[in-house]
Amino acid sequence: MLRVEDVTVRFGEKAALDGVTLEVADGEVVTVLGPSGSGKTSLLRVVAGLQRPDSGRVLLAGEDLTSVPPHRRGIGLVFQDHALFHHRDVSGNLAFGLRMRGDPRTKIEPRVRELLELVGLAGYERRSVATLSGGEQQRVALARALAPKPRVLLLDEPLGSLDRRLRDRLLEDLARFLGLGNVRDGTIVRPEAVTVRRATNRERGHGVVETTVRHGPTVRLVVRLDGGATIEAAVTALDHPLPGDRVSVEVDPAGVVELPENAGE
Repeated sequence: MLRVEDVTVRFGEKAALDGVTLEVADGEVVTVLGPSGSGKTSLLRVVAGLQRPDSGRVLLAGEDLTSVPPHRRGIGLVFQDHALFHHRDVSGNLAFGLRMRGDPRTKIEPRVRELLELVGLAGYERRSVATLSGGEQQRVALARALAPKPRVLLLDEPLGSLDRRLRDRLLEDLARFLGLGNVRDGTIVRPEAVTVRRATNRERGHGVVETTVRHGPTVRLVVRLDGGATIEAAVTALDHPLPGDRVSVEVDPAGVVELPENAGE
């Protein structure tokens, strides 16, 4: 879906990017790792249209984005330092991309409310962003990036400026907002890797199904484990456990991703 072809970016004599090629498939989550100054931010800025490459090109769904302005690319970007508009309230920040796209107010206002509900900031529409905590500002930044329903979402170390406790909490929020799965103890477990089946009379099971929500052909189950934690599973079977059912849970190791110790730093 997204392809970066032989992109080079130079600042004077220094090459921030030197012939970089990258492909990201539809629905794929990709992490770009590297030390400070290795060009990670430059790469994201090129994809978003905020930095013009000296050579190479970016294609999205086969379309060359070279001459497409940032607000027409369908790409959302969340910066490490939030980059919010402090002269606008929360609602104004979320609505910015929608207004740039030319959406009417009748569509903008419901979308703003929907996103604030998603990130847990319902009722914050008229709050000044300067009065928000670091975690709340990052939630606004994420909601702003998601508001236009981008085809690609870029996260430029969005948790790096936060303390460890808040970073861990918002990392879990990102897994929930973006459908990445279950984040615990430095790992991500994809919902597709979680198998949930009804416990038989001879089995004690591991927990109880709390909710089931259908998304097209997939049903997402939230299971409350006996220890108090929850885990999400994605199933396609028509005959699946229902809320209140006691279930056994198994996790496919292939769907478990270890996060780096300094994830988000």
